[in-house]
Amino acid sequence: MNWAMHYGQGALLGVLRSVMAHAGLRGPLASAKFTVVRLTNDQILENATGVGAPPQTWPRTELVVDLLHKAVYAFVTGVVADALAARSGPGPGQLHAAMRTGRYPDVGRVPVRHSHRR
Repeated sequence: MNWAMHYGQGALLGVLRSVMAHAGLRGPLASAKFTVVRLTNDQILENATGVGAPPQTWPRTELVVDLLHKAVYAFVTGVVADALAARSGPGPGQLHAAMRTGRYPDVGRVPVRHSHRR
């Protein structure tokens, strides 16, 4: 059951990373954010079902291995999702960011004709 839960949530969360990439959230920073989502989801499921304990109670070596495994999963999933999403061109978030480089609060919206290109 443990393997089924891990593979199942990995597959479902892979879809979320794909959505992130298609929206324009790509690259290492997006994968780092996704690592947090992956860890959070795992902890919620394990603690809600009673098969796990809070990470702060784990032996340090077990915690490091788990964090490393989740990070590798997140970054490899990110590379694949980003590559597949790139075939469709830039996402809406990337189009919006390209409207005006830098950090400005008054950029406005991407024109509708550009935001729904797929």
